[in-house]
Amino acid sequence: MGKTMIYAHRGASKLAPENTMSAFELAAAAGAEGIETDVQLTKDNVPVLIHDENLRRTTNGTGFVQDYTYAELSLLDAGSWFSPKFSDISIVSLDEFLKWFKHQPMFLNVELKTNVIEYKDIERIVYDSLKRNYVLDRTVISSFNSDSILRMKEINPSVKTAFLTSTNRRDLVAYAKSLRADALHVKHRLLDKKLVKDCQKSKLDLRIYTVNRPTMMKKCYKLGVDAIFSDVPYEALEYRQLYHKRKG
Repeated sequence: MGKTMIYAHRGASKLAPENTMSAFELAAAAGAEGIETDVQLTKDNVPVLIHDENLRRTTNGTGFVQDYTYAELSLLDAGSWFSPKFSDISIVSLDEFLKWFKHQPMFLNVELKTNVIEYKDIERIVYDSLKRNYVLDRTVISSFNSDSILRMKEINPSVKTAFLTSTNRRDLVAYAKSLRADALHVKHRLLDKKLVKDCQKSKLDLRIYTVNRPTMMKKCYKLGVDAIFSDVPYEALEYRQLYHKRKG
């Protein structure tokens, strides 16, 4: 059984403002094997990396991402909410991020935020950006919205997708398979031995979010899940090394 891979959740988001270049660069410096980020669409159809549909929590702006052009969003302060030292940070576009990412020896998880607002053509727009930057082969596209998963497979059946959920349902693995998903991304409280076995049997990758506590990290490593998403990738790497050292 291989080691559980570690994705930095929205970058190293405990050290820098989430979904910003500072957080991504810190994740790379820490040795994270993957980066997880969220995509919303601007008024002029530019995919941008921000978790919330509303700008209020992580910028000095108000209202919804979809009501602004990318040029307008670029003027906002996306760092001061976290710490004054990040006041010069702005919202990054997917293309801008990929210009940096494509030179990193890492994997990528792009979450399409279509469970609140179903952005028109976001699947095609994101797919084209990933293809243009030659990172499709190391990217998984996830969503809580099953329609987004299905649309991605229509664009290209070989693109890697993951059904994302925090809801426990008996037919979870069968449902993910019905969407032709390649992976299941579930909230940590849903993790148990049976789910791991069912995913392995169905050849579905199993990745767990958001794993920040050492006890949950240990459980993930012990059960041999394929990957975890963590706000503290540097700690997750440290505990993984410790776990395998003790085990070995």
